[in-house]
Amino acid sequence: MDFDAIREWMTLENIMEIIQQYRSLGPIPGILLPLLEAFLPFLPLFVFVMANANAFGLWIGFLISWLGSVAGALLVFLIVRKYGQQRLLSFLQKNRQVRKLMEWVDRHGFGPLFLLLCFPFTPSAVVNVVAGLSKISPLQYALAVTAGKMVMIFTISFVGYDIFSLIHKPLRTALVLLIIFVLWYVGKQIEVRLNKSGQRERG
Repeated sequence: MDFDAIREWMTLENIMEIIQQYRSLGPIPGILLPLLEAFLPFLPLFVFVMANANAFGLWIGFLISWLGSVAGALLVFLIVRKYGQQRLLSFLQKNRQVRKLMEWVDRHGFGPLFLLLCFPFTPSAVVNVVAGLSKISPLQYALAVTAGKMVMIFTISFVGYDIFSLIHKPLRTALVLLIIFVLWYVGKQIEVRLNKSGQRERG
């Protein structure tokens, strides 16, 4: 399977065409696309959320994307929690980075997970798997995912809603770009602190 070809095909226009083509199914395609991204992280969540916002409107599109993304994240978490000790997934626990993240999640719990999941650039598939392997309670993780994804999905939905107006309103475009940059920067700083913390513990 050529993942690069799939990624290139999944443009905003093509995804909106799929949603319109299956409009008779209501919000189901819009929910399924973000849900699938939780299992196949090479899929472009950003594009799915923007397509939903354009196809269904800001608020309904946000709700559809949020439901799909949260459902996908919780399904991955529960599958990994149930089968994480099996031979199929045991290799993950032997990975040094995965073990470091598992220990970090066990120590810090809800708060930092919520912050990580707020940022569009966090590799949420990794977070879902690591949380499933950790000792965090399902309820804690469900709360972190529900709240964190709400912030993240709404941010992307706001950018995606009436995206063409960004071309004609340079001030709004500059504001959106600034928000994206700040989210990216804060996410990178969290990642750097995580790495430094792990190095100190090993040293």
